Amino acid sequence: MDLLRFTTAGSVDDGKSTLIGRLLYDSKSIFEDQLAAVERFSQKRGDARVDLALLTDGLRAEREQGITIDVAYRYFATPRRKFIIADTPGHIQYTRNMVTGASTANLAIILIDARKGVIEQTCRHAFLANLLRIQHVILAVNKMDLVDYSEETYERIKADFSDFASRLENLVEMTFIPISALNGDNVVDKSDAMPWYKGPTLLYHLETVYVRPGENHVEARFPVQTVIRPHSDEWHDFRGYAGRVAGGVFKPGDAVVALPSGFQSRIKSVHSADGDLQEAFAPLSVTLTLEDEIDISRGDMIVKPNNPPETGQDLEAMICWFSERPLSTRTRFALRHTTREVAAIVKDVRYKVNINTLHKIEDDLVFRMNDIGRIAIRTSAPLMFDSYAKNRITGSFILIDEATNETVAAGMII
Repeated sequence: MDLLRFTTAGSVDDGKSTLIGRLLYDSKSIFEDQLAAVERFSQKRGDARVDLALLTDGLRAEREQGITIDVAYRYFATPRRKFIIADTPGHIQYTRNMVTGASTANLAIILIDARKGVIEQTCRHAFLANLLRIQHVILAVNKMDLVDYSEETYERIKADFSDFASRLENLVEMTFIPISALNGDNVVDKSDAMPWYKGPTLLYHLETVYVRPGENHVEARFPVQTVIRPHSDEWHDFRGYAGRVAGGVFKPGDAVVALPSGFQSRIKSVHSADGDLQEAFAPLSVTLTLEDEIDISRGDMIVKPNNPPETGQDLEAMICWFSERPLSTRTRFALRHTTREVAAIVKDVRYKVNINTLHKIEDDLVFRMNDIGRIAIRTSAPLMFDSYAKNRITGSFILIDEATNETVAAGMII
């Protein structure tokens, strides 16, 4: 049974948490004690009906305000597929949380309030899904019960979003589904209130959509996380390099190169928690041993000589700015990339992106919270990297304020 990771996105009060609660409830994926606890809390609060959003909104502030603040991960399965859901916040203040939750997703569900139509946050989340290379998007037109299940309203929203999405370059598939998360229309079961809709329900589409694996199995990449050197008589001469495969396939006997040193060797063996393996591929966590004694430490990368990554100190990247303090060029940051951490400065701000029009903004180059755009970075030591389009792991990084240890930006290498 394969696994689908998907995220929900949308503006405040579009019904993201309610939709996930409805999915869990109607697919019989919650326990009786969980439902009983939600029922008690709903009654205590004086709600007219059971608030299914409480199944994902676990923080006290979320339940009191009725909004999602942090990313909530939920797991469930049907006979056809396993799912990991990232319920992300809709408020513009928490766009950075949405970036975090969507960074590992294969599919995004973007909710739209049928009464409001396509708004700025809809465009922002669609653009972020495009930027993060999420190629499958479901546009769930929610709260259809509040517009009398109007086909005209649905078609207008569908046309408006299609017009915006036509300017995005990475969305491979868009599916439009009219739903009511509160009443369960077209979520798990077909709705009798919308006979004009002939497409699949949300759950059926999630179960059957084909999503190609996000891992790159061509270019071999193995960032070293730690060196295993046991001090015992049994493993007296053992030296292994542990980490998580970020791309490609590694087998005993393969010729490899250690970067940045450039020393070459061959893989002697591949170890895992379950024993020795004949091959290792993304996203397995393994330990590699080499035939030669090479100076390799945390932050180095083991690759194959036929397709090495780019190596350099100058990066061009798209970033989403997280901090309340504006970005200042020539400010020193800590840059974390795979298992490597180096000092870095922002040399230049190329442009920002207008989320609504997708036009480049070149006359206002001050990055404020949630701004997205392109920058040039110089690092203190060489990095081994790929473009984000080629490899999500080796093509992404975060910037950290060294004074406060605050993560101020997430970046995707161009």
